[in-house]
Amino acid sequence: MFAAPKRSTEALPGDLVPMDRHASLGERAYLTLKDSLIRGAMQPGTKLTVRSVGQALGVSTTPARDAITRLIGEGGLINAGPKTVIVPYLSLPDLDEITAIRLALEGLAAEQAASHVTEADIKELENLQERINRGLDESRYTEVLDANKDFHFLIYRRSGLRRLVTIIESLWLRMGPAFNGLYPEFAQSRTGVSNHLWALRGLQDRDAAAVRAAIENDIRSGYRRLSSMVLAAGKEEKKPVV
Repeated sequence: MFAAPKRSTEALPGDLVPMDRHASLGERAYLTLKDSLIRGAMQPGTKLTVRSVGQALGVSTTPARDAITRLIGEGGLINAGPKTVIVPYLSLPDLDEITAIRLALEGLAAEQAASHVTEADIKELENLQERINRGLDESRYTEVLDANKDFHFLIYRRSGLRRLVTIIESLWLRMGPAFNGLYPEFAQSRTGVSNHLWALRGLQDRDAAAVRAAIENDIRSGYRRLSSMVLAAGKEEKKPVV
């Protein structure tokens, strides 16, 4: 498992804002909390309570509890004890399995997107990459993760394969919080930036193979960093007490 994050795990992210009450509150609470996890707004180990989620979203305990229960069922949250719900850490077997599936499915979505992407899409991707670059320069990694999610899913949606995108979202529900572990190393190496620029060039050229290769390389780059963290955390936990 990853080592516990240094910052407090009690506070919920600021992007959990009061919702539009014209929609189903339970559904809206679920979608808002799920999107926050996918975007990496919460780190592994973050604790949630029905009360804290309800207060953050501006809803009563019932829709907050329903949202938490649904996300536990989908693996985005886990029960860690009596009345204790946390954002789960990833084990190495989990990371290995999810990465293998991501390579196959996200690679397919990226490949299919090459023939459907528009010039407006490419411009939006360039704008998102500028947001990522600014966030890296200023060590605002939550913003980087937010823009990174939008960058990837803009590409995946252009595949035109809606069921495929839904499955990819379920994978990111487990991966999103773990992406916090990529920084600050990725801010220094700019590995992700290189992969994104490669994907952009492939989209501009309508080169499906190049776009797929770029996205797959992005996934592999993240895997190398995250797997090394999992292994390091495991060794640390097994050290004998002196």
